[in-house]
Formats: sequence, structure tokens, C-alpha cells
Amino acid sequence: MTGTARIVLIHATPVAMAPVHDAFAREWPEAELTNLLDDGLTTERARQTELAEELTERFVDLVRYAYRTGADGILATCSAFGPAIDRAAALLPVPVVKPNEAMFRAALARGTDVGMLATFAPSVPTMEDEFAAEAERLGSPAKLRSIVVDSAIELLRAGDAGSHNRLVAEQAPRLSGCDAIVLAHFSTSQAVERVRARVGVPVYTAPQTAVLALKEAVHAAA
Repeated sequence: MTGTARIVLIHATPVAMAPVHDAFAREWPEAELTNLLDDGLTTERARQTELAEELTERFVDLVRYAYRTGADGILATCSAFGPAIDRAAALLPVPVVKPNEAMFRAALARGTDVGMLATFAPSVPTMEDEFAAEAERLGSPAKLRSIVVDSAIELLRAGDAGSHNRLVAEQAPRLSGCDAIVLAHFSTSQAVERVRARVGVPVYTAPQTAVLALKEAVHAAA
């Protein structure tokens, strides 16, 4: 890498774009950003109980294309494609960062009882698997308690961020006994201030932690 780092963001839904751009503006403003969006990925993922091989390869092809554009690092912003991101990362010589790994590490540093607020149900099983793998890697007996906030993401897609944030925050007290709470998706991070107002435990979001993890990985690889 020479000069400014070129970062490609892989999106499976438009509602993830603003939160990650805000995080880059705060944490790594000098990065040069390019966006690749295939919002059909989320539509098709919602129809599948498990991530199908065809959809996995479609996601991997998108990451390969991102690399061919000259990316110094790649960040996937959709939490429903963890296995596909792992496969792509194993194929490429530049850092490919998953959306939630750094967030899970931050929450695990707080304790063994972690709660998660999600709005896209198909992503929850793979995220729970990722959490369990990270806990095992760290030698932690931690467990993840997940709550899916039905209909919130549809409100956000329709442009009603206020109602989305309210619905997510209303469920937060159910996890107030946890050591930490994570907001599952980049899009869910928009509710963070309202969630924090309802609970007295640390609340972590994916965009900030993922951007910092990618920044560290790209600089280490330079």
C-alpha cells in the first residue's frame, strides 16, 4: 500500500451504508472509500433458512471483484454472510473484515453474559455461531442471548429511522441484566443512543469496532 488506503465496502442492503460512512468519518477519515451494493443478496437470504452455496459464491465473487479494483482492505457490512466472508478472506492477500468480530471481542471483554438486539432474523444463527467461535478462541464460557425486533428493519427501509430506533430500544431492558449488549447489524447502530438511555450496561455497535479493526489490519499489512 502506498499513500491513502483504498477500502472497498461490500453492502447487501442500502441501510448499512450511512452508519459505516459515519464510522469512517470519525475513526479513519483519510481512507478512500468505494461501495459495492447488491441488495438482492438480502432479499434472497431472507428466503433461506441456511446460507446456500449459490448465494455464498455470489458473495465471494463480489469480494473478489472488490480486490481486483485495487482494494487495500475490504469490509463486509452485512451480518448474514459470515461463512461467505470467511471463504473470501481465505482466498485474498488483503485484509477482509467481518462486520461483527471486533464488536464481539469488545463485548466479551466485559463478561460472559452478552445480549444481542437484531432486526434481521436470518442473520442470527450465523452470528451466534461466530460469537461462540470467538468466545472459544478467547477461552471464554460466554453465552449470547438474542432478541429479534420484528418489523423494525422494514420501518428503517421505509425511511422511518425514529420508529426503528424506538422499537429496538423498547426491547433493550430485557437484556439489562447482561454484562454487555451488542447491536447486531450496521443498520441497528442507529438506535444506539436510545438503547443506552434504557440500560445501564455497555452497548457496542458494529461499525465503529469494525472500522478500527480494519484500519489496524491494513496498516499491519502495509
